[in-house]
Amino acid sequence: MPQPLRYLDCSGRRRCSYSLTSISSGILLPELVFGFWVWVLVAATHVANPLLQGWVLYVSLTSFLISLMFLLSYLFGFYKRFESWRVLDSLYHGTTGILYMSAAVLQAHATIVSESQNLDKYMTNTAATFFAFITTLLYVLHAFSIYYH
Repeated sequence: MPQPLRYLDCSGRRRCSYSLTSISSGILLPELVFGFWVWVLVAATHVANPLLQGWVLYVSLTSFLISLMFLLSYLFGFYKRFESWRVLDSLYHGTTGILYMSAAVLQAHATIVSESQNLDKYMTNTAATFFAFITTLLYVLHAFSIYYH
């Protein structure tokens, strides 16, 4: 039976500390940071296509909040209560990777449209597109790292 992921190290100490003992736990924080940047950058742009960029905002904000709940559950040790936690974590990150890919493609389209319409904030749209694709990669890597661990 594979060993469970260790996120908290509480052996013989009065205080528990968060430790990055696997690839998947090391990817969780960059997912949050890059996902936050996607959310902030898209919210800061002139929204040329509300339907397209609304989906990007929805995916980035929802993914950020759920990933934050995963991080808190790892920090407080809730994952130790359930044996199927790794399956849930892998399914969530795989699904979110697919949703983020759709959001990244839509954000890239919005960036192309904003360039041709000479709208302000083209560079902000470009940065949001870049971070959306990086975040997609991180979610997919996280899903596969848990699956193959």
